Amino acid sequence: MAKVVVSLKIFPADINVSLDALKEKIKGALPNYASVYKFEEEPIAFGLVALIAHIVLPENQAGGVDEVERSIQNIKDVSDIQTIMVRRA
Repeated sequence: MAKVVVSLKIFPADINVSLDALKEKIKGALPNYASVYKFEEEPIAFGLVALIAHIVLPENQAGGVDEVERSIQNIKDVSDIQTIMVRRA
């Protein structure tokens, strides 16, 4: 079965949000068919650092990307999400 990698830029709600704690919350919030491949950190401005999450999910999962985005957006410490890329793995 083919896999899809979704790269999401995740903006913390505040500069004081612990990125390590946020990474764990993201891992815990994902649906059971999705998993984090890796995280990257991207400085934005004035001390704010965005997380780039590369998430792997099955290609045939209907609505999977939308569900992943919703589950991350519902985390209290997340202010916004941008989908950077969706590609086959």
